Amino acid sequence: MQAIRTLHKRAFCAIFLDNRGRILHSPNSIFSSLCSSDINVSSEEPQMTDRSISLSSRIELLPRTQSVISAFQSWMADGFPIHRGEIFRTINRLRKLKMNKRALEVMEWVIRERPYKLKELDYSYLLEFTTKIHGISQGETLFTRIPQDFQNELLYNNLVLACLDKGVIKLSLEYMKRMRELGFPISYLAFNRLIILHSSPGRRKTIPKILTQMKADKVIPHPSTYNILLKIEADDHNIEGLSKVFDEMKKAQVEPSEITYCILATAHAVARLYAVCEAYVEEVEKCKTGNNWSTFDVLIILYGYLGKQRKVEETWDTIQNFPYVRYKSFVLAIEAFGRIGWLDRAEDLWLEMKAKKRLKRTEQFNSILSVYCRHGFVDKASELFEEMGINGCKANAITYRNLGLGCLKAGLVEEALKTLQIGSNHTTSTWVRRSSPWMETTLLLVETFADMGDIENANKLFQELKKSRYSRYTFVYNTLLKAYVKAKVYCPDFLKNMILWGARPDAETYSLLRLIEEFKT
Repeated sequence: MQAIRTLHKRAFCAIFLDNRGRILHSPNSIFSSLCSSDINVSSEEPQMTDRSISLSSRIELLPRTQSVISAFQSWMADGFPIHRGEIFRTINRLRKLKMNKRALEVMEWVIRERPYKLKELDYSYLLEFTTKIHGISQGETLFTRIPQDFQNELLYNNLVLACLDKGVIKLSLEYMKRMRELGFPISYLAFNRLIILHSSPGRRKTIPKILTQMKADKVIPHPSTYNILLKIEADDHNIEGLSKVFDEMKKAQVEPSEITYCILATAHAVARLYAVCEAYVEEVEKCKTGNNWSTFDVLIILYGYLGKQRKVEETWDTIQNFPYVRYKSFVLAIEAFGRIGWLDRAEDLWLEMKAKKRLKRTEQFNSILSVYCRHGFVDKASELFEEMGINGCKANAITYRNLGLGCLKAGLVEEALKTLQIGSNHTTSTWVRRSSPWMETTLLLVETFADMGDIENANKLFQELKKSRYSRYTFVYNTLLKAYVKAKVYCPDFLKNMILWGARPDAETYSLLRLIEEFKT
């Protein structure tokens, strides 16, 4: 407990360890990347070459100050020709690594040296990376200089996407209008971007208009379009809206992908609708393709929710057979084993991660910390907190929220409140506060305060869940209601407020309400 007391002293001296609280391994983040993974215009990627050092590898390994020319020279000196397939594979690799400046250098070299006959895709790549690095105005200028024969639908679509990437919606709509005048088809990717840009609560009313325009332009919705719409409803904790979008997807005869079923399964798991979740998990298992690490990571999370110990272990065994196991997969597996109560296995994986990966990220420590705190092992959590500092990892808002839960589970109420206060002094993004791990930890805190009959603190944390619409789930309101029952306090407007905020009372709700009726004065 010395580490917990120490962190309180640090806080009261206004020495904050970090000002960020990100959860990069949540289901939300995984799905966010899955839903947007096919948004960039790209060619079909050629097969990997069996050469020991590919052109893309040579470019990746260049020092920042060195030009890509040296990589091309060494490649040709080894007797390899510069052909289109090698360039496209290199560009796709650099885009994946977000090495946009290098990608632009590659395309500038290609346009200048012309190692093969140039096509519209070469100019498309040049336009994409010029806009990313130098801005829209430079991209527009470049567009006017591209030979007229290549100013076709691909170039226009790429220009629209470049504008949308920068959030310049009005200009992108003008180019889309120009495309209609020229008779060029608009890519579904442009509409996907527009939907994403209008996905915030304040702008969401525009999405039906975007879909109507998509239909008017005879653009066939892609599975990714529906995946984005499903993700918006899932993030809003709107199970009815989620089902409605999925029904529309089936009516449109758009085949669901493994990503679709992953979104549906996770949304129902978060809503504690485990029977429906399990049905969608079976669909994920049926349609998963190849060794897609993202899908297996999501399955680890889902089997943890469902309490399927054997399935978690089987999925982890599959992941271990991949050529490379990401540290995030370790993090998710540790949390999954912790969720189902298999602490020994979670600790074994933590030790394995320590041995195989460098412990340089806060989320690595937060994974095992959350397991200890969920089960009230505050002494182990305290030791881990000290180890965190030794490794140079700074505690964030999630760290303190977990520590607060651990203290509370161990009956250390005063320490818990102080720890939660420290966490509240850390800037935490809206995205983090809306993530499932954050909200579930917060709900566990509400639950523990409810068991103590502490209405004030239970209500305070409940307001966080309310802002994120997590309170739409009946079990969240029922958890708060238990605080009133334990404290023997009557709340006359509880049922009315619950219904107004979109939660449906169930048998447990009415049973608890009957209990607090006895405390009327």
